[in-house]
Amino acid sequence: MDERTRLFARPSTWPEARAVTDALRAETVGGALLLIAAAVALAWANSPWRQSYATLRDTVVGWPAVHLDLSLGTWAGDGLLAIFFFVAGLELKRELLVGDLREPAKAAVPVVAALCGVATPAVLYVAVVAVLGGGEGSASGGAGGMADGSAFRGWAVPTATDIAFALAVLAVLGSHLPSGMRSFLLTLAVVDDLVAIVIIATVYTSSLSAGYLALALLPLAAFAALVQRRIVHWWLLVPLAVVTWTLVHASGVHATVAGVLLGLSVPVRPRASVPSASTLPRDADVAERFAHRLRPLSAGFAVPVFAFFAAGVPVVDGGGLGAAVRDPITLAVVVALVVGKLVGVLGSTVVMARLTRADLDDELAWVDVVGLALLCGIGFTVSLLVGELAFGRGSPADEHAKLGVLTGSLVCALLAAAVLVPRNAAYRRVHRGQARDEETDRVPEVHQRDDEGPDRV
Repeated sequence: MDERTRLFARPSTWPEARAVTDALRAETVGGALLLIAAAVALAWANSPWRQSYATLRDTVVGWPAVHLDLSLGTWAGDGLLAIFFFVAGLELKRELLVGDLREPAKAAVPVVAALCGVATPAVLYVAVVAVLGGGEGSASGGAGGMADGSAFRGWAVPTATDIAFALAVLAVLGSHLPSGMRSFLLTLAVVDDLVAIVIIATVYTSSLSAGYLALALLPLAAFAALVQRRIVHWWLLVPLAVVTWTLVHASGVHATVAGVLLGLSVPVRPRASVPSASTLPRDADVAERFAHRLRPLSAGFAVPVFAFFAAGVPVVDGGGLGAAVRDPITLAVVVALVVGKLVGVLGSTVVMARLTRADLDDELAWVDVVGLALLCGIGFTVSLLVGELAFGRGSPADEHAKLGVLTGSLVCALLAAAVLVPRNAAYRRVHRGQARDEETDRVPEVHQRDDEGPDRV
């Protein structure tokens, strides 16, 4: 970076700015649906009809012959979330090839912030569990503390930022904040998702069938060959994706990894030529087209349904809340989300700014970065999934980890509100002009060049 580099600057080109805006709109709506689904699940799981919720979640459907007789909760976590991770794979590839991550100077800060935002909460989680004795079987460990030390298996629970939830909160709290904050949060979340995918695929794969995994490469290769040639008939691609998912599931690797691999196989850049059977032109951004169509399905259906089956934690029956409060797992998750994410994201950003001599964008102040770092502590979708993988779906430790995620995310949202709501008013006048440009579908002046017209990629 040079001295003129600006941290949290808005996207440099108009097409990229529109892509970010479209993603944010879908994610903020999805975040609202996610919140509603989680609230309904919590209310139902703690109502007089709580048993019917558990019965619905644990109802088994599927095909035993191919080992796909799964509960509805498992179908939501392994199946529907594969759509979420497919979209994450699309966004990751697009960011790497044509987005902000393609430029090392611009990518350095959000990448380092994402990595530190993963490592710091993990270290804090382990430290809190060790200090409170959860790994030693002390009385304070409770049912979820686990005398065999397996409480430490939850170290990855507080490492993931839920982009849909975080952006939904940001939309409510800071509708007039500079767009650079939103694009930075989106970029950070893409890297965060990549780290989460690697953790799920490596740390939480207890058994591996190399044969099934090798077989999964065949439909994956066929899917990649078709999309690379711009042959995107759904009746060809969907069966190949389902077969890939099924074989990855059978291999022992978490099935959502199949969604990421499929997403990464979709092309972004143009081809020199395409066969006559192609349904799209050679210069089509296939990843963006797929993301545009599937993001509403992911954010509006897949993730809320998963949240509905994952967030139904009983807190009023059988001393659930009291046991959770006494469990080091719960406290460790809360501390890691609230303190770990703030220290990791904010601290690494400050350090990177000093090491690279970069300046904060003229539109922002460091207090805005504090609010953004607090928003990164909102964990939900991936955190709940990791909790299930670490402790076993429905176990006391899993339920306590989920309560920790819900509590920590709520605390982060409230603290972020205390920081960003006052700041939001200060940006209202600047944002008002940008909003008028978007409403009239014109290219904002900041993305125009006098000699070339609107920027293009």
